[in-house]
Amino acid sequence: MLGALIGDIVGSIYEFNNIKTKDFPLFSEGSRYTDDSVMTLAVAEICQNGYINDKEKIIDTLKKWGHAYPNAGYGAKFIHWLFSNNRLPYNSCGNGSAMRVSACGWYGKTEKEVIDYATKVTEVTHNHPEGIKGAIVTALCIFYARTGKSKEFIRDYVEREYPEIKKLDYEDLRCTYVHGPEICQVTLPQALYCFLISNSFEDCIRTTISIGGDCDTTAAISGAIAEAYYYKDINNVLLYQVQKRMPQPKDGCDAYEVLDKFLCYKNLEGGRW
Repeated sequence: MLGALIGDIVGSIYEFNNIKTKDFPLFSEGSRYTDDSVMTLAVAEICQNGYINDKEKIIDTLKKWGHAYPNAGYGAKFIHWLFSNNRLPYNSCGNGSAMRVSACGWYGKTEKEVIDYATKVTEVTHNHPEGIKGAIVTALCIFYARTGKSKEFIRDYVEREYPEIKKLDYEDLRCTYVHGPEICQVTLPQALYCFLISNSFEDCIRTTISIGGDCDTTAAISGAIAEAYYYKDINNVLLYQVQKRMPQPKDGCDAYEVLDKFLCYKNLEGGRW
């Protein structure tokens, strides 16, 4: 989950101003949280509070965080859902399902439970099969990584789900990838590929940002997996940079409390700690 927050904040200034190189400052004055971070924190709160089997509380929590931080850059369909009385899903395959799901990969204790968690926090909005698939694949990659599966194991899994990954090439992506439709079918293969070719947590973030596109979201996804895989590779400087850019507590939403609970859980039960 911390990897998702880092990826989002680092990518925030490059989303519409792609950098196309790995040589860039990770944080600058303009680096900020976006909708990826807000909804990641919302899903973490759902998992922490035991709301996963209560559809109405899942909806209430997503809407609570969205209302507290309304200017975070939500997609058009999602923001309409947030600020209407509608509580029904809208058949979305948007990549918002994958960028917000990372806590499910940590709090789910088995493959089956991770799939169940990811499905339940996703289907309340993104109930298109591709939207649910994107969330499940992301959450399972995190689960596999934090429980010690090899990168080869994870590669085999994601290539079964997204065979197009086999054809991706970093230099080609860096030269040609653009900010296209913000949907799982476009975002997931590239984000997963960047994790697979990375050699450290920071390299994963830099690689993902450098290919361009919707890079705050792709980096939130790849960064979430990289956090679990490179399990001791996130230094305190990165944590400090994230903490000082978190949304301030508001209307029952406390990012610091959610993050603290996650870090305590991660240290005690999250995997190889």
